[in-house]
Amino acid sequence: MKILVVDDEKLLVKGIKFNLENDGYEVLTGSDGVEALEIASSQTVDLIILDLMMPRMDGLETCQRIREFSDVPIIMLTAKADDMDKLMGFEHGADDYLTKPFNILELKARVRALLRRSGGSRREERTNVLTCGHITLDVDARNAYNDGVLMDLTAKEFDLAELLMRNPNRVYSREALLDSIWGYEYRSDIRTVDVHIRRLREKLERNPAEPEHILTKWGVGYYFKV
Repeated sequence: MKILVVDDEKLLVKGIKFNLENDGYEVLTGSDGVEALEIASSQTVDLIILDLMMPRMDGLETCQRIREFSDVPIIMLTAKADDMDKLMGFEHGADDYLTKPFNILELKARVRALLRRSGGSRREERTNVLTCGHITLDVDARNAYNDGVLMDLTAKEFDLAELLMRNPNRVYSREALLDSIWGYEYRSDIRTVDVHIRRLREKLERNPAEPEHILTKWGVGYYFKV
């Protein structure tokens, strides 16, 4: 499951990310409310951990705006123990509240509890969303994202990315990819695959020269590494 952690305290975010990833979660991070809103609106996340006091847009406004389009569980973090702040958080759509400093074990327990309560419906929503690392494909909408940024893929580029991501670590020869994506009539144009793989790396990899996911098996073909 994918969790978004948003706080302007970099060391705190780093510690939460480390602990959640050790528990098997995929963790996205942001440093303010504007970043949180951009990520939450561009891709599917299963839970958000959101600080109350942040630059550009505070946690209350961010939570309220996320609630306009999503029912994703939200845990608010705050340095204040005032009951009124907690009530304000709940009024703006928060599901849980944790006061700093907190025990990381308590945070993880609350994360698990919220995910248990919401997990069934959200997993159903995510059936046609493929995510690995920083790459996400929304198959129904035919949108592709690199680190939450919408990328402009052609129809064939999207089909190629979807095939590789639905079959992780399976190596496809150029001929097999031509047959699956383009059809037999393109058999004579084998380099079409190389061109499309290069374009996918340019659009979906953080560093196309050193790809993390869209890889070459020399002498065999291409595959998507998880």
